[in-house]
Amino acid sequence: MKNLLFSATFICAVSSMQAQTVSLADLEQQFIQNNTQLLAVKFNIDKAQSEIIQEKLWPNPTFSISEVNLWKTYNVETQPYLFGKYGQNQQIAVELEQLIETAGKRKKRVALKQLEQQSATFDYEETLRELRKDLRLAFHQLIRIQQEEKQLKEILALYTQMSEQYQRQAQLKNIATADFYRVQTELIALQKEQIELENERFEALNILRILTHNPALEIEHISFPQNAIQLSKTLPFNFIEIAQQQNIGLKRQENEQAKAQQVLALEKAQKTPDMRFQVNYDRGGNIMNDFVGVGVSFDLPIFNRNKGNIKAAEIGMLQQQSNKQTVENNLTQSIQQLQNQLIRIEQMLENWPYAQRENQKQMLENYKKHLQNKQVTLLEFIDFTQAYREANQAYLELQQTYQNTFEELQYIVGQDF
Repeated sequence: MKNLLFSATFICAVSSMQAQTVSLADLEQQFIQNNTQLLAVKFNIDKAQSEIIQEKLWPNPTFSISEVNLWKTYNVETQPYLFGKYGQNQQIAVELEQLIETAGKRKKRVALKQLEQQSATFDYEETLRELRKDLRLAFHQLIRIQQEEKQLKEILALYTQMSEQYQRQAQLKNIATADFYRVQTELIALQKEQIELENERFEALNILRILTHNPALEIEHISFPQNAIQLSKTLPFNFIEIAQQQNIGLKRQENEQAKAQQVLALEKAQKTPDMRFQVNYDRGGNIMNDFVGVGVSFDLPIFNRNKGNIKAAEIGMLQQQSNKQTVENNLTQSIQQLQNQLIRIEQMLENWPYAQRENQKQMLENYKKHLQNKQVTLLEFIDFTQAYREANQAYLELQQTYQNTFEELQYIVGQDF
């Protein structure tokens, strides 16, 4: 009895799991949680943060011991013992040195590392947006493939039936063998198209499986919504201004410009010499037995004032300014082009005689009856089925292009509408 209850519970659970479907939002959630490429890129942010912590640290002081004689030296002045009965004839010098960076070099390097961390953050955001766009494009591709396969199966079933009928009639010499060959040729073309669609479906599914790390994902597990039109109405009126603030390429270029400015500030600071402070202890090296003194050392900026590096940094800053202007111009032109393309496709879809599809299906049935009654020729029937298929394919491909254009626009702007 217990085994029976367990089996029933297991079957119900499996059936429930199989009945569950995932939406595009569910796939995106799995993608964010499980994608290892995102996690790997995110580690770069933590590495950059560690480099900032390292850059904030002061350089270690230098401790040196010198002038030590390991042997006994005679004819020297009497010195007190170092410890016990040892050290009366030994000499030693000890020095402690600390580097002090001037002109705020350390703070400037920290600021530069912080900008590099920002670059790592932009890398993560760009990878996230690109992979999310790839996921959505594959999802919209599957919508088109699913609908196209459904339509193809109807025509394929029709030509499979016709091929069997024409083969029997040709064997009975009731029709010309050439007619059977024409039907068979069209059937082979449809079967080839079915294989191509299956390959497309596998490739699109493989993209979703890789991005979500869900190898068991099948097209039956995905919930496809009805394709929406009039997506242009969801665009905000100031989406170009939003793009100038949110576009990842522009934000990255602004960060590169800030890095170039920080590099220039650091190179200018490098022309100011750093200082090294010392504390010395000398035993038996001069007229004082135990001498303690302080000192300072620094380079004299006579031959090298870092002019070459400063000039190179200035050129780099001008280069980044020019690159920013290029990115801004390309961004504006791309947005306007995508917006116009979205509106044009939207108008085509609105004016598309989609409502006549049911009439076309009925016409297909009528053509089949007319072919059986010999009211239309076989070539006329084949031409009509080909035109019927091409019209449906054109509509589905236009829908996919419409969705892809909208996704590309969201990606460039940097915000979901």
